[in-house]
Amino acid sequence: MVKAREPDRLGKRHQCMPIKTLRSFILVMLAFLLTACSLPGMASVSSPPVLRPELLLVAPPGSTVTPTPFQPLPPTPTYLPTDFPTPAPGDPPTAEPEAVTADQSRTWADYPGPTVWPDIEVPPPTGILAHPEGQVNILLLGSDQRPNEGGFRTDTIILLTLDPASGSAHLTSFPRDLYVYIPGWTVQRINTAFGYGGFDALALTMEYNFGVHPDYYVLVNLWSFVDLVDSLGGLNVQVGQTLCDHRDGYGTYCAYQGLVTMDGETALWYVRSRYSSSDFDRGRRQQEVIVAAFDKLISLNGLGRAPELYDLYIQNVTTNMSFDQMAALLPLAVELADTGNIERYAISPAQVVDWINYSGAMVLLPIRSAVLDVMRQALNSP
Repeated sequence: MVKAREPDRLGKRHQCMPIKTLRSFILVMLAFLLTACSLPGMASVSSPPVLRPELLLVAPPGSTVTPTPFQPLPPTPTYLPTDFPTPAPGDPPTAEPEAVTADQSRTWADYPGPTVWPDIEVPPPTGILAHPEGQVNILLLGSDQRPNEGGFRTDTIILLTLDPASGSAHLTSFPRDLYVYIPGWTVQRINTAFGYGGFDALALTMEYNFGVHPDYYVLVNLWSFVDLVDSLGGLNVQVGQTLCDHRDGYGTYCAYQGLVTMDGETALWYVRSRYSSSDFDRGRRQQEVIVAAFDKLISLNGLGRAPELYDLYIQNVTTNMSFDQMAALLPLAVELADTGNIERYAISPAQVVDWINYSGAMVLLPIRSAVLDVMRQALNSP
């Protein structure tokens, strides 16, 4: 058990922060915490046996895996924000997301073709799945960026689906090794899309392969998660199963089943440990940390320290959401805190098959029928 750090006192300059900004911030910080760890989820989604999987990406009959000279393009330069984006005076208001009340078909002509020939056959796009009017889809992204390093990948990709009408939130996780078509580039792991072309590229990838075009995104990095957990005074995590794994500076380190208080470094180790477990086991642990973070954030302690957390947030988050757009979702966040109406979904082993790509690396090919079954539930599709 790790002793939480004592919080620093707030400076006087925080005392005049507008109430509207503080309220908006509470919801944003929930998204911030969610993006800090990948959430493969444990949704109770039952898919029928698939005898002949219809893959989103299909290897040609009789083909064999052979190395090719293809090399991924380098990622675009990293943008490290120092302030939260706000509209300039006179700028038009940000457009609200359009309602999709019926499935919308798409064809090859709706997307840019590949600039690098892929090593596997690419099928037509899935089309856009229906979802209720007023529903909002936000991509929560966590990068593997290290300090003073340029390129990065979004190893955490979680779709947060908020439906104010039903008072519900759905979390859907996408494994980083999903091998999908990135429109305008090639077939690659999904975690390379943002580094290649930013949010636009990843949003188009989500639309093409999974039937949803996210409205917004929030992107954070690893060290921001550590700072935030410490700023909250640590988290009380209900550990479901004892984990013993390597931890730098400790050798073999254990988190025992039961309630464990974790500081930022310990929580990051807990959600990222992989030497003695699988990505899917990590999903369970990351869910536990997210629940603990949400509980801490909505506590009086978290609310009372919002100005301090706000300063931390604006230095470490990139997003296309304005404060006004976040504030509009605050009533739903408060309702979720009372009802706990948050369901978890994932693209899990039941929705993928293993495949060796051109470079000899193991990747995950989505099974179309199984994937869309999960997506329809996650998006509240009729």
